[in-house]
Amino acid sequence: MKKADIIAADIGSTITKVSAFAGLGGGGRARFLGQGLGLTTVLEGDVAKGLAAARKDLEGRLGVDTTGAVMMAASSAAGGLRMTVHGLTRDMTLRAAREASLGAGAIVTFTTAGRMSSDDLEEIRRIKPNIILLAGGVDYGDREIVTANARSLASLNLDTPLIYAGNIAVSGEIRRLFESAGVQVFIVENVYPRIDELNIDPVRKVIQDVFARHIVTAPGMGTIREMVQDDIIPTPGAVMRSTEILAETLKDVMTVDVGGATTDVHSVTDGSPELLKLMIAPEPRSKRTVEGDLGVYINAPRIVEAAGSELGQVEDVRPIPDTARERENSARLARWAVDISIWRHAGELRVAYGAYGRNEVIVGRDLSAVRHVIGTGGALTRLGMGKEILQHIKPDPRKSKLLPPPDAAVHLDRYNIMAAGGVLSRRYPKDARQLLIESIGCGKDYLKHFD
Repeated sequence: MKKADIIAADIGSTITKVSAFAGLGGGGRARFLGQGLGLTTVLEGDVAKGLAAARKDLEGRLGVDTTGAVMMAASSAAGGLRMTVHGLTRDMTLRAAREASLGAGAIVTFTTAGRMSSDDLEEIRRIKPNIILLAGGVDYGDREIVTANARSLASLNLDTPLIYAGNIAVSGEIRRLFESAGVQVFIVENVYPRIDELNIDPVRKVIQDVFARHIVTAPGMGTIREMVQDDIIPTPGAVMRSTEILAETLKDVMTVDVGGATTDVHSVTDGSPELLKLMIAPEPRSKRTVEGDLGVYINAPRIVEAAGSELGQVEDVRPIPDTARERENSARLARWAVDISIWRHAGELRVAYGAYGRNEVIVGRDLSAVRHVIGTGGALTRLGMGKEILQHIKPDPRKSKLLPPPDAAVHLDRYNIMAAGGVLSRRYPKDARQLLIESIGCGKDYLKHFD
């Protein structure tokens, strides 16, 4: 029987995975031993049952001894943090704040731009967010609107943590305002400190810290929290971290993660240098979009609806497909989930008319410099169609969508460890890099970069 030193759990909305590893932190070659699967048991009132089932599968089916192994974990089983975001202008600070939220376990449920109204405040009361993000103004710019919004939010008397990531010139005043109102407040660097500059990492870190506390609200998660080393981190943040690790070697990278409830797209790229001058707003190097309506199990009917008549009805959908028909149906859904999610993630080239006539501008994410497309999640890695799906992303006949080029290399996360890799990287960054490179099948030519 193989002996595991570390096991990394990924507790998803439908499936719980437990991946086993040996040799981490020892100076030698880290090894992936196998992965056990179990159905996530939120509806049974205890997600720890699904974790136990996945661990039992790992031990029984694959012969991996996990006795005494250190456990680390990522999860999205409690759902994302309900988050409201409030900025000064929709195209600048509000957009920057939204970028910071995605990839950190947050679901943005409501946004405002400019001075908040009484209707805005009532909507926040109704939503009862888990966290509020307030931004506004470049550093030493406008003060009036962001301080007015702070007073309005403080007046709600909500027991909700608030992150302030706006004009640094009023950060002290805003801290005192919320502290006097009994609101937990986190002051971080401005998400939009200067024109055309995004600074989203400080906000992401705080959101992930709040997520780590929130995640224990899933039934049974408190028990798991006592079992794991370090905090339980959001699965989207873990996958993004793995994508960033791979981009350190592969350069411009995109990861598509097709799950039972959502499809997430993560890209790490600066875009094409030739098109950079056409950008009308800055984009972060690392970007994630989550499509909450594109899951191949929980949201299968929504994929069918989004695809229209081209897909037709899909029946016999299971969280872990077993029969040939079930696998075929899941693969059909995955194909559409990939195409739709990438099209939503990608920006486009548009024509604008101004004082100097006709001009071309880029709105959104430029994926044209992406050289590596990675597929993860069971629907892409376990059904036998993942590589073919990613090699045939739906093209744009108008040539306006800024999609990855047709000759971009396609890789599958064969071990299905993108989330586990992000978790492991917190303590074992070199080993995590090695394991991820091996999982996507890039071989020794890439491994030599960190030997």
